[in-house]
Amino acid sequence: MADGRPDHLTWRLRLLATLVGLAMLALFVRLGQIQIIDHEQYVEEAAFTHQGVDAVAAPRGAILDSTGFPLATSVETWDVYVDSFLWRQADKARGAATALASELNMDARTILGAGTAQRGGDIVVRRQLPYQQGIALAEKELWGVRLLPSSQRIYPEGDLAGPLVGYVGLDGKGLWGAESDFDGILSGKLGLVISERDALGRPISFAGRTSRDPVAGGEVQLTIDRFIQGIAERRLNEAVKQYSAKGGSIVVMDPQTGAILAMASAPSTGPKSTNLNDPKLADNVRNRAITDMYEPGSVIKTLTTAAAIDMGKVTPGTTFDDTGRVVFGTYAITNWDFSANGKMTVTQYLQKSLNTGAVWLSGLIGAKDFYRYMQSFGIGEVTHIGLSGEAEGLVRLPDDPNWYPVDLATNSYGQGLAATPVQVLTAVNTFANGGKLMRPYVVSRTVTPTGVRSFQPVEVRRPITQQTAITMSQMMNLVVDGVEFHGAQVPGYEVAGKTGTTLVSIPTGYDLDSTIATFAGFIPYRQPRISVLVKIDQPTGGLNLGGQVAAPVFSKVAADVMHYMGVAPTKPIGTRQVAAR
Repeated sequence: MADGRPDHLTWRLRLLATLVGLAMLALFVRLGQIQIIDHEQYVEEAAFTHQGVDAVAAPRGAILDSTGFPLATSVETWDVYVDSFLWRQADKARGAATALASELNMDARTILGAGTAQRGGDIVVRRQLPYQQGIALAEKELWGVRLLPSSQRIYPEGDLAGPLVGYVGLDGKGLWGAESDFDGILSGKLGLVISERDALGRPISFAGRTSRDPVAGGEVQLTIDRFIQGIAERRLNEAVKQYSAKGGSIVVMDPQTGAILAMASAPSTGPKSTNLNDPKLADNVRNRAITDMYEPGSVIKTLTTAAAIDMGKVTPGTTFDDTGRVVFGTYAITNWDFSANGKMTVTQYLQKSLNTGAVWLSGLIGAKDFYRYMQSFGIGEVTHIGLSGEAEGLVRLPDDPNWYPVDLATNSYGQGLAATPVQVLTAVNTFANGGKLMRPYVVSRTVTPTGVRSFQPVEVRRPITQQTAITMSQMMNLVVDGVEFHGAQVPGYEVAGKTGTTLVSIPTGYDLDSTIATFAGFIPYRQPRISVLVKIDQPTGGLNLGGQVAAPVFSKVAADVMHYMGVAPTKPIGTRQVAAR
C-alpha cells in the first residue's frame, strides 16, 4: 500500500468471498428447509409428479318400485381416452384413429383432430362404451388409446314417473327427483387407478400400478307400484287431452299406511325424453302433486263437516234452511248453481255441495275451532313426505291482520286457502282409516353397505274420533253412490268421495273463465284399498266442474286399479244406490 490506502484488489476479493459465503449460507438454509422442514410436502409433490391418478366412476345404485323392479339402474361401460402426447407420432396416430373410428362408428378425422388438438394429456373421445365392446377394443391395444371403467344410467320403464324418479347429469349427479334427493345414497364412492408416469405425464410401461375399487351406490326402493303409476299417467294424459286442459295431477295412496302408490303429473318429462336445453324443462320436471298449491274447493267441505260432527254440533240428519244466499257485509255468498233448496239435512247439503251449508256449519264451529281442525288435518303445513320442493300450503288465521270474518265462511268450502294435492288426499284419508292422519311417504327402504333401513307408516295424530270417521265415510258414500249417475261411480264397487271446483286465482282476484276440477275419494268404501285424488287444471270445451271432469277420471283409475289388485266387486254390477231425499 504505497499510498496508505487498502489494496483495491484485496478489498474486492474479500467482498466477493463474503458474498459467496452468504450465498452458500442461504443455499444451506434452503436445503435445510427442503430436506427437513418441508420434506413431506415435497415428497407428496414428487409423488404426484410421477404418479397419475385416474378416477373410476362407481356404479350408481338402483331406484326400485315397490315390487323390486328397477325404475333406474346402472350398467358397466367404458370411457375411451387418447394420449395426445403419444399421438404426436403422426403415422401411428393416423393408424390408431382409423382403427378406433371403425370400432366406435365415428369419423376418423374427427377422432384424429380431437386427439391431436393439444400437446399433452388425455382426451376423452367416447363415454359409456358398452362393456363387451370395450373389452374387444382393449384387446386390440391401439396406439395411445386406453379405457377406464365407467357406468351408464338406464331407465327400464322409460319416462314412467319422470318427475318423481328424476334424472342424472353428465357429471353423474342427480339433477331432480329421487336421483337428486337421494344422491348421497345412490352415488357410491369413486375408485382410483394410480400409475407411475414420466416427466411428460405418460404412463411408464412395466412400472408399479395400484388401484382402489369403486364402491357401488346403495339402492332406494320406492312405494310406487309401476303398474298403478302407469294407470295414473295414462288416465291423466287422456283427460288432459280430452278436456284440452293446461295440466293436472293424480295421486294414489294406501289410506291405511300413507304409502304413495302412484304420483302422476302433466305436463311432464322423463329420463328418456329429457332435453336439457328445453326452455320448459323446469316446468315439466316439477312434481306438481307436492309443489303446486291450489284452492281445493268443495273437497274441503268434508273437513268442515267432520269438524262439526266431531264437536257434536250436528249429525248427518240435522237440518238447516237453505235460502241460497248468505251475506257478510258487502259480500254475498251463493251456492255454486245459485239454487235455494229450503230445508236440507247435513247429508243432503254434502250431496248437493251447497256453499251455504258449509258457511252455516262454520258458524256453529267458530273460527278458533275451525282453524284448529284444519291444522289438525294438515292443511297449511308440509306433510314431510321426504321429497324436496314440497310446499306448505296457505291458511290465513284469525290473528292475521289481513283475516276477516268472511274468510271463515269462504274457507269452509275450500276457497281462500291453499294446499297441495298430497295434503288434501292425506286429510281425506282420515275418513278411510278410522280417523288417523298418516304421514305420506314414498321411500320404503334403502340398502347401503352399512345396512338396510326400512321406513314404517307413521301416525301423525288423530284429528277426529273413529266414530266421526265412520260417519263421514258413510256420508261420502252417499255423496257418490247416493246420487244417480254420479261420475265417480265404479260398477260393482262402493265408492266414497267428494268433488271440488274452484276458480283459478290471479293477481286481481279470480279468473271467471278458468277452473280447477278435483275429486278425492276411496274404494271400496267399507274396506278401502286405495284413495285417489284427481286434479285437472283449467279444463276447456264447456265442461269444467269437478263432477264433470275429475270424477269420471277417478272412476277409470279406480276401476283399473281394482282389476289390477284383484279386488272382487262388492255389489252386483249395474246396481245403483240412491239416497232418500
